[in-house]
Amino acid sequence: MRWFGKEKPREIWEQSAASPSGDIEAAETIRNICRSATESADFVGGFDALSDKAKRAVQKKHEGESTRYQRAAKAAMEIAMKVSDELMRDAALKEIVELCLKANDIRTAKILFRAVLTPSIRDGLLREHALLQA
Repeated sequence: MRWFGKEKPREIWEQSAASPSGDIEAAETIRNICRSATESADFVGGFDALSDKAKRAVQKKHEGESTRYQRAAKAAMEIAMKVSDELMRDAALKEIVELCLKANDIRTAKILFRAVLTPSIRDGLLREHALLQA
């Protein structure tokens, strides 16, 4: 039950259902989506390190946070596909790759990393996250 009949606030990726008007707005939207989902990604990424007893205690929260992270990543990827400027797209992909790495979603992070074409962004990601190489 919500206090005073208020509905649950919508997530930022649900609010940005309409396409951003340009590449700069799209990159900013992706950055905002990734920042708002960081806490969920951190929780999902740290779940495997918990003991079995602790995992059972927070299983329901993990499912909710995992769903939230996945919805955010999907929305950010859909917006990134529409960005026409290569540098803007690669900067946005960097944000999404880092979100995936926080959630310990290595497979998705590697796939997105391969789509990054700008050498300076690729090199920076490799310096920070050596596990992307392979």
